[in-house]
Amino acid sequence: MASLNKAILMGNMVADPELKQTPSGVPVCSFRIGVQRRFKDANGQYASDFINIVAWRQHAEFVSKYFRKGSSIVVVGSIQTRDYTDQQGNKRYATEVVADEVTFGASKGGDTQSQNTAFAGMGDYGAAPAYSAPAAPAAQPAAPKFEEIAGDEDLPF
Repeated sequence: MASLNKAILMGNMVADPELKQTPSGVPVCSFRIGVQRRFKDANGQYASDFINIVAWRQHAEFVSKYFRKGSSIVVVGSIQTRDYTDQQGNKRYATEVVADEVTFGASKGGDTQSQNTAFAGMGDYGAAPAYSAPAAPAAQPAAPKFEEIAGDEDLPF
């Protein structure tokens, strides 16, 4: 049986990313983003969820170089769970998103075009594609005239 594990998140960095290296020298970056829920609570406020993210290799270096606390970010990845024993001997569980793709979210002014220009040469680690609003709908041509068939016994279906 096939399975699917894909998370797509857009939010804001809640702190500066933390870049480390494994003992073998592989870059790994941990960070947390706040993602606003789509509905309001009983007080009329939007709640947020705070999601832990881990990025590896080029993605880790990209995040640590171009993102800071408050930056808007889009992350595509998979949800991963793990458990470990803390220093007091208690079993702990962690859930995080392992990033497969990372890109810029909308800036505070909503202008991603300036970010796209600044990071145009970065390959698939570059800026998000520019969004352009759809053009106004064109005038619809008149509907064609169809011949009405009296009975349906001559229809080919």
